[in-house]
Amino acid sequence: MSLKLIDRSGAEVLIPEERSQEILAAVPEQSIAMRLMRRLPDMSSKVRALPVARTLPTAEFINGDTGLKPTTDMAWDNVKLTAEEIATIVVIPENVLDDSDYDIWANVLPRINEAIGAAFDKAVLFGTDKPTSFPDGIVTGATAAGNMVQLDGSKALYQQLLGEGGLASMVEGDGFVPSAYVGAIGMRSKLRGAVDQNGLPLFGRAPYREGLQGRAAYELDGADIYFPNSDVMDASQALLIGGDWSQAVWAMRTDITTKLLTEAVITDSDGNILINLAQQDAVALRVVFRAGWAMANPVNRVNREKASRYPFAVLKP
Repeated sequence: MSLKLIDRSGAEVLIPEERSQEILAAVPEQSIAMRLMRRLPDMSSKVRALPVARTLPTAEFINGDTGLKPTTDMAWDNVKLTAEEIATIVVIPENVLDDSDYDIWANVLPRINEAIGAAFDKAVLFGTDKPTSFPDGIVTGATAAGNMVQLDGSKALYQQLLGEGGLASMVEGDGFVPSAYVGAIGMRSKLRGAVDQNGLPLFGRAPYREGLQGRAAYELDGADIYFPNSDVMDASQALLIGGDWSQAVWAMRTDITTKLLTEAVITDSDGNILINLAQQDAVALRVVFRAGWAMANPVNRVNREKASRYPFAVLKP
């Protein structure tokens, strides 16, 4: 690990408290997963258990006036959310700060928000660099459940997405209804290129609405498609991810911290000193964001088999 710092383009040394709070408020707006998933109340401890139905009760008709009424039961499993850290440190030499009247913090904070959101999204969608306590990424989970469509250029895109055996039908066959889709940027041209026999587009755009990054969304059967303008979507693994996002839940840990460091020593993973803030006249902003997520995937009357049931499906390249 090599030292990375902000060079001569500085800002003010002091960070107003409201600036620190901007990170906490803005991260959910920068993460597509957090935007679409169901948010639970903030976590008061590292681990939270979420009861999820494992079996469903039954009921029967009764023969005659004195027939015996049957009994039934119901069981639950605990799905655990574990809060894990996403962190970064921004280092700025004090001379850089002193020699500049440019407010660099105003420009750094939004990028920190983006970085935290992207790290969370990659872990949720693809399992990229995920902590061991996190569940498999959605693409991995959908693939394991058999909920995937390999894009076939010889077949109509409409059928592959919305027809029998298509992406949406796989989610529906497991007892869920897709509420939204997340796509790679390259998927936009494929949607625009899908036309009927009169040359009219099959996939229209939704009316403009104030949404993620202020962009209008494409639609699939009434469900919005979002295209993160970042490296969050790995098009080599998935072109489109769709499902019932209410089944994916997340929660923020309450003890999120931002701290201005002035006398710390920053080292690499081997213990080598990268910079001594006090001795080398530098300051650093340390940001720690803690959150956890889980896939509920409760039993339903369409598909009771957990191994083959999953609330999401994936279009693969």
